[in-house]
Formats: sequence, structure tokens, C-alpha cells
Amino acid sequence: MTTLDVTLREYGPAVSVPLDAAAGRALAASGVLRSATPDPERAGHWLLRAGSRVGALRTPGGHVVRIMPKTPVRRLFFLLGFSLDPARAWRDGREGTVDTGAYDDVVPALAHAVERQVDAALRQGVLQGYREVRESALVVRGRLREAEQIRRHFGRTPPAEIAYDAYTADTAENRLLRAATERLLRLPGVPGPVRRRLAHQRVRLADAAPLIRGQELPRWQPSRLNSRYQPALRLAEAVLRGTSPEHRPPGADPLAVDGFLLDMNQLFEDFVAVALREALREHGLTARLQDPHHLDTAGDLRIRPDLVVRSGDGRTPVAVVDAKYKVEKADGAPHADLYQALAYATVLGLREAHLVYAAGQRAERFHEVRGTAAAPGGRGTRLYRHSLDLSRDPDHLLAAVRHIAGRLTGDRPAPRS
Repeated sequence: MTTLDVTLREYGPAVSVPLDAAAGRALAASGVLRSATPDPERAGHWLLRAGSRVGALRTPGGHVVRIMPKTPVRRLFFLLGFSLDPARAWRDGREGTVDTGAYDDVVPALAHAVERQVDAALRQGVLQGYREVRESALVVRGRLREAEQIRRHFGRTPPAEIAYDAYTADTAENRLLRAATERLLRLPGVPGPVRRRLAHQRVRLADAAPLIRGQELPRWQPSRLNSRYQPALRLAEAVLRGTSPEHRPPGADPLAVDGFLLDMNQLFEDFVAVALREALREHGLTARLQDPHHLDTAGDLRIRPDLVVRSGDGRTPVAVVDAKYKVEKADGAPHADLYQALAYATVLGLREAHLVYAAGQRAERFHEVRGTAAAPGGRGTRLYRHSLDLSRDPDHLLAAVRHIAGRLTGDRPAPRS
């Protein structure tokens, strides 16, 4: 069977595609699609339905599946860039922008963005640093590793087991940039001009060692010396973490497919949590992302709100927020989401909880829960529902986040549902 190039839409309708059983089973087992099942009406076809993941992947049979996002690509990369590095104000037309060029597909835009960031990082030359080297040598330099010398070469020299600090381009930073560049060169759908520029960047990073399959990503620490590398490094880690099976920790289950995918659920939750945390600093409040708690006294039922707002000293909970990348239903309230928010408020001892959606029927409303008033005539627990329109430009989007931050501090009234 010839290879296919299939295009799906994020949360779009199922598409019937001619696939052999092995490729269909690989897609079903990968978990990257909302569903992949044999088409009961067409022999040799599979029904593929995309969920929250967008990007491109290649099956073992060579078929390419592209998943187009509902959110404009430039806005998607603004969400990603701000979540990775809010301090650099990743916004349209400002320094630190994730430059996606003229591409409106995830993989071409990503490849272009990474190549531009790598080029900017290397513009002043390849960063070098000191790295400890351990080796067997005929000449002693640095420090003699006595334990290794005795264990390996007891009673005879040379060689000598030594350790020394080498000034080299084989640093964690350059290894990450090289790995991300090589990763993108293997992805389907990278345009020819971008592919050629990526190949050029790989040559510039040739002195950095390639990463070993299954190895943890090398760690780096932000500093004044690597400040010009930092935007590229954060984007490179986004490429490698969670998308590349060869760089998963040892023992992790291998993926049946290969590609680059962004989970829009996680991306939206990360953006809301980080953007609110930044906005709340103006009010003198702190915020903890993914703050773990337990619903029951025995500690068996774990809960993890996306954001817990606390007082300036970090001790007292002030508000709790959970982000939901889905559209509110026009025919009724999202009951399960409200029950979850009520559980968060109850555990934290709060009189309100907040849900933030990617879109909704109204910008803001609340529900007051019956039976939760502290005293007769007192106010019950309120569950607020907010909406963010991801089609708006970054300035409007961040203004909407600041408005929600004001509600978390009790600065503004909200309409009742």
C-alpha cells in the first residue's frame, strides 16, 4: 500500500483513511489521536479522529498524519513562548517573539522558529564552557583518580586514570540545540529552505556530542554567560520533551509513531497558570502551579489544582483556579467542572473557586452553592466561570488575564449566572 498524507482537524470529525492493520493499530496504541478504529463500512479503512494534540506524526508504514489546530498558529506559539519565558514578553513585534514566519502549519512554523532562535544564539559564536573529562591517558594532567587507577591498573602505569576540566563547545546548552536541530530535520513537512538552514546550524554545533537514545536531557542553569542562548534553549526543550521517543527516560514505554505533537489542553493550562501568576504579582500575591493536596483525611484521594493563589508570604490560600481547554456548552453548565472546583474550594477552606475556559458563551459569571453559607443570611461558596478568546491578539489576551487576576483578589464584581 502506498504511503498517505492525511490531514485532520483538532477535535474535528472522523476521517476514513485507507490503512493497513499494523499502521492502524500503531495509531490506536500511540494515544496521540482521540480515536483510531476500523471503519465498519469500508474494508481496509480506519476512522481517525483527532483530539487535543496538534502537529505531525509518521507511522511505521511511512504514512504522515497532520493535525491542524483550531487556534491560529501564531497565537499558539505565543501561548507556548509566554509559558516558557514570560519575563521576555514573547509578544508580536517585540524582542523574544517566537518567529513562525509565514507558515500556518505547526511543524513548519516550529522548525522555522527554532532555526531562527538557534541562529540568534550562535550569532556571537558557539558558547564554550568548562566540562569535567574523565579518561585513561599516557600523560598525567589534572587530577589522578586514585580509586580507578588501583581498580583498573593496580601495580602498573601508564595508562593513568585522570580527571580534568576542559574548555570545550561540548556543553549541555550546545547538546540541546544540536539535538533539537537534528530532531526537526527528521520531522515530516519541514520546508526545504528551513531544512537547509537547520542543516547549516547542525554543522555549526558539530563539536557538541549527540544525545544518546533513552538518555535524560542534559541540564543547564540560566546565567549571564548563556543569556543569549536561553530563548533557543527553552524552545529546544519544548521540542525534545514529551515529543521525542528517543529522549524519554529509561524504562518509559516507546511510542509506536514518530513526530512532533503539542497537547493543546496542557498548553492552555500552562499559559493560564503562568500568565495569572505573573499578573498576581502586581497585587502582592504569590501563586503555586500544580499545588498538590488531598481530598480525604486519609490522604488516598489526591487533587492538584492548576493554580493556588496565596498571600504574599505564601502561607494563606486566597483563591484557586483550574483551566479547561474546551468550549462551554450552550445548553447548560459544565457540571463535572463545577463539582471539581467546589472540591478544591472545600479542601482549601475558600469561599470561591474559579474556572477559566478557552471560549464560552459569556466572559464571566458565577454560581452560588446552596447549603454552604457560614451563617443564616451569609454568602455561600461561589464558583466563577471565565472565558479567554484565544483568537484575540496577545495584548487583549493578557488584558483579559489581568481582569481575571483582579477578580481573584476581589477587585471587581461578577454577573450571576
